[in-house]
Amino acid sequence: MFPTKAIILVLLFFDNAVSLQVDITPAHGEISVGESRFFLCEVIGGAKEIDWFAPAGEKIEPGRPDISVIRNDETSSTLTIYNAKVDNAGTYRCVASSGDQDAEATVNLKIYQKITFTNVPSPQEFTEGDNAIIVCDVISSPPPTVLWKYKGAKIQFDKDVRFKTLSNNHLQIRGIRKTDEGVYTCEGRIKARGEVDFRSIKVVVNVLPTIRIRQAETNATADMGFSTLLACDPDGFPEPIVTWRRNNAPLESGNKYSFNEDGSEMTVLDVTKLDEGDYTCIAKNKAGESEQELSLKVFVQPKITYLESQTTTEMDEQVTLTCEATGDPTPTITWSFGTRVFTEGEQEQQKRIYQASWTRPEQHKGPDGEVLVRSDARVSSLTLKYPQYTDAGQYLCTARNAIGETVQPVSLEVRYAPKILGSVAVYTWEGNPANISCEVLAHPSDVSITWLRDGFQLPNANTSNIKIHNTPSASYLEVNPESQSDFGNYNCTTSNEIGTESREFIMIPADVPSAPSIGEVQPYSSTAQVLFEEPESTGGVPVLKYRAEWRAVGRGKWVQRVYEVKDGLSSVTVTGLKPETDYEVKMSAINGKGEGDSSPSMVFKTEHVRYSYTNGIFHFHTEDTGEPSPPILEGTLQPKGNSLKVKWIKQDDGGSPITHYLVRYKAREDSEWKPEIRLPSGSEYVMLIGLDWDTEYDVFVVAENQQGKSKPGTLTFRTSSEPTATTDSMEDGPGLNTGVIVGILILVCVLLLLIVDATCCFLNKCGILMCICGKPGQSTKGKDIETGKAAFVQDVSKEPIVEVRTEEEATANHDAEGHLEPNETTPLTEPDPQGDIAVPLVNHELEIDGEHPLASDTDATQDGSHAGGTAGSSGPSAPAQDEKILEDENAELKKVAPDAGFEPNAVTQTNIESKA
Repeated sequence: MFPTKAIILVLLFFDNAVSLQVDITPAHGEISVGESRFFLCEVIGGAKEIDWFAPAGEKIEPGRPDISVIRNDETSSTLTIYNAKVDNAGTYRCVASSGDQDAEATVNLKIYQKITFTNVPSPQEFTEGDNAIIVCDVISSPPPTVLWKYKGAKIQFDKDVRFKTLSNNHLQIRGIRKTDEGVYTCEGRIKARGEVDFRSIKVVVNVLPTIRIRQAETNATADMGFSTLLACDPDGFPEPIVTWRRNNAPLESGNKYSFNEDGSEMTVLDVTKLDEGDYTCIAKNKAGESEQELSLKVFVQPKITYLESQTTTEMDEQVTLTCEATGDPTPTITWSFGTRVFTEGEQEQQKRIYQASWTRPEQHKGPDGEVLVRSDARVSSLTLKYPQYTDAGQYLCTARNAIGETVQPVSLEVRYAPKILGSVAVYTWEGNPANISCEVLAHPSDVSITWLRDGFQLPNANTSNIKIHNTPSASYLEVNPESQSDFGNYNCTTSNEIGTESREFIMIPADVPSAPSIGEVQPYSSTAQVLFEEPESTGGVPVLKYRAEWRAVGRGKWVQRVYEVKDGLSSVTVTGLKPETDYEVKMSAINGKGEGDSSPSMVFKTEHVRYSYTNGIFHFHTEDTGEPSPPILEGTLQPKGNSLKVKWIKQDDGGSPITHYLVRYKAREDSEWKPEIRLPSGSEYVMLIGLDWDTEYDVFVVAENQQGKSKPGTLTFRTSSEPTATTDSMEDGPGLNTGVIVGILILVCVLLLLIVDATCCFLNKCGILMCICGKPGQSTKGKDIETGKAAFVQDVSKEPIVEVRTEEEATANHDAEGHLEPNETTPLTEPDPQGDIAVPLVNHELEIDGEHPLASDTDATQDGSHAGGTAGSSGPSAPAQDEKILEDENAELKKVAPDAGFEPNAVTQTNIESKA
């Protein structure tokens, strides 16, 4: 029975069990961390309770935030897992109970970790050269496989051993370079699930700054207001920031320093010696910092810091001048006095003057008293032993180094007893007052001067012919000798507070000069140039004039001419000669005492004259016609100083009349000549006006005939220095205004005109008053004045004005009856009157026999305006009544611009054969 009963009980049990059934949907689950999932538990058979149990066996209570259990109805319940975690994995049970019966079902929940990058910073920065580790932390379940890529390509670790994957999947790069910079990829893979994920990492390689110095040492000059530039060029990544430092103190922009935009250039303003030293350029970025030092060397122009004038006397043993100068480099010092330069250590004038120099250290301190710069100063002394009065004056101390030089004067005052100057011997003659000059140099200049003779002070009661004229620096004893007793010794004694000085002067009777020596005669057809040497003895007084006398050899009277001594006269020109004739010439010298003996006569022969027939006119010659001889030039500087009167003496015309003269001139330093001036044949001088001041000029004058041009006559001269305007005339002050002055001048001119007109009315029966008085008529001279031409062309250019004078103008004035009017060129004895025949253009030199009256040498005489023969004719000289009479006796005074040449007017010429 027992077995049967048991079987029945078992059947009953299984029958009841089948009646309560529990199912979970889904039957199993697999989710990743972070996901959410729910499960539905359904019960068949009518359960009173449905409960969920966690994998750990504890009942899951409602209200948990991560796991939720909800009873849907009597037959189901839902389990929801939010944001699953790995800890939530396991077997969950759903248990249903009907009171007397329980049933359950289970579900296995698997939770896996997806590929997750937990620490992947980007960008990651490294310093060039470091061992870099690129961080990439990635997790998953199962653990992932990590791959590294660079710029999209897998890194080949076997090809570049610098790259290595560490155990924690980080990438190591040993000695990272700037070229390693870029984007790296960290990639994780799970083969079982085919899962892959990656992250990009930007790698930045920072480079430590480097500094390139443009100039390690910079030179500058101090105290000139100059600025100097210090520059360093940094390189690195990222771009470095540049700062500057000196003596461990940062430098900032301000009055002393300025910087460019990136700070790489620093300008030191207004450089001084204190700015000299080392400066540090610092470049800094993320990789670090670098620095370089630059040196600033400041040079200083020499500066004289001590120089003091000295005073001494000729009785002192020595005097020393001291000069101290600073500068960098240390300057050298030289002394000079006038044109003499004393070098260091030099001894001059029998060791009387000695210079010595040495250096002295000095310091340059900053505002806080700290010594910043050290240098040397130079000291030099100039010692003069036994100083003399000629040592007094201004000495120059010159300090010089490679930067420049400076010069400063210092005065040496030498006090000395009077020094008497002046010529000891004075020449004069009885009745001619002469001055004995006692010129005094003294310091102090307050001196007393006394004249003595034979122990007696002058003047005195017995010396009525002696006068004394005093100036602050000289005394002049004027003696008018009355007899031989007035000649002899005179004493001048002068003194000041230093001492006394005396000197004996002697007055000697003067004599006439000895005869000059004729060296050579250069003859032409109608003139001759006589070259002579000064007399060996002037008689004690200067030669004032020379007399030249000439005549045909063995016949006739002597013709004479007197020449003033001007500018070292060494030659004279005699005129009015006949061609192919033997002449003799002698000369004598004249001083204030009188005229000396004549020199021995020198014989010369004039050249022959050629002739030709041109335009109905005979021109005498003996061989073929040729070019004329060059004219002889004489120049006279005018009072204004920048004008010159160039005169010429016509020589042989070559057998053909001179057609015109060509004048050219230029400043010697110029390469080009001024425009050529063309003058008529009758011209005898040209006035060059408006020349440059203090300039040397060359002048060429060429005579031209139909056969060609002569060689140029040459003249060289220098204009005067430009006068300076006096300030007195420019000062403002009370006085007449311009209108009043002009009115006074006009009134004076009108009065002068009336006086002149009245004079002409009474003397020459002409003028305005003569017309008013009803007495018309005028002399031949008046007609000549009216018909005479005075053409003036205004010079509108900057070239000098040229004044031309024709040969006719050089003749003496004539009145209506043809009588010679006396002027400064008229000889003292008049020639015999020639009736109504006009005086021809010949030089009527004074013919004398025995007597030698003086005739003054004027321009008309000296420049040959009375040369033998008419202008443009080469015929021999003839008696006055047989010579050509000019049709136009009215002279023309013309001023033409230098570039305005003109041809001479045609003049009918008649040549008369010589009656020789």
